[in-house]
Amino acid sequence: MLKGAMNPTIELLKSHRSIRKFQNRRIPRELFEELIRAGQSAATSSHVQAYSIIHVVDPKNREALAELSGGQRYVAECSNFLVFCADMKRATDAAERAGADVVRGMTEQLLVASIDTALVAQNVATAAESAGLGLCYIGGIRNNPAEVSELLRLPEHVYPVFGMCLGYPDQAPEVKPRLPLASILKEDYYQSERDPELVAEFDTTMNTYYQARTGGTKDTNWSQQLKPLFTSKLRPHMRDFLRGKGFEMK
Repeated sequence: MLKGAMNPTIELLKSHRSIRKFQNRRIPRELFEELIRAGQSAATSSHVQAYSIIHVVDPKNREALAELSGGQRYVAECSNFLVFCADMKRATDAAERAGADVVRGMTEQLLVASIDTALVAQNVATAAESAGLGLCYIGGIRNNPAEVSELLRLPEHVYPVFGMCLGYPDQAPEVKPRLPLASILKEDYYQSERDPELVAEFDTTMNTYYQARTGGTKDTNWSQQLKPLFTSKLRPHMRDFLRGKGFEMK
C-alpha cells in the first residue's frame, strides 16, 4: 500500500478546498506574478497559449463583478480577483500577420481556448495553494457574460470562462468528498453497470458530510443537489453570446 507514502504535491492536490472568506491581507506582487508564471507553464495545445488573464484591481469593477456573478461578496473582498478568458484573438491575429489566410470561429478553436484556459487556471490554483493561499473558482462570471465582457473590454474571439478569488484564507472548511474512484476510472471501455451502486454509496457519504458541516440542518446528498442543474436549461444565453463573440462553432 502506497497510501501513506504519497509525496507532498499529491497531498496538496488532494487537500483542495474552496475558500470564500479571506483575511484582510494582500498577496505580495512578486508572489502574485510567480503564480501567473506557474500558470503559463501548463500544457497548451500546439503552443497556442489561447488564454488571457484579467487581473481586476479597480474596486468599482470588483463590486460590479461581484453582483454580475450572483452577489458573491468574496469577489470584491479577496486580495486578488482574476478573470480567465479563452482568447483566440492573439493567436489568429499573429498567424494572419505572418501571412496566413486565417479561418476563425471554428468549434475546435473554442474547445482549444477553453481547455487551455482551464489548464492555466488549475496551475495557478495549485501554485497558490502551495504558497498557503486559498482560492475559489467563480463560474458565475458566465451568468452575465455580455456585461462582463463590456466591463473588461473583451474583444471578439475572447470570452470570460470563469473567475478566481485569491487570498489568505480566513476559514478552514473540510475537504469535500469526491466520487468513488471506481465510478470515474474505467478500464479499456466505458462501463456504467456499477454506477447506480457507486452513486448511492456516494450519496450516503455526501449526506453525512452535509449533516456534519451544517450541524444537521442540511439533509441532502449529491444526487439531490444535481436536480436543479438538469431540470432547466442552464445559462441558455451562452450559445448566442459565444456566436456574438465570433465563435460560430462551424
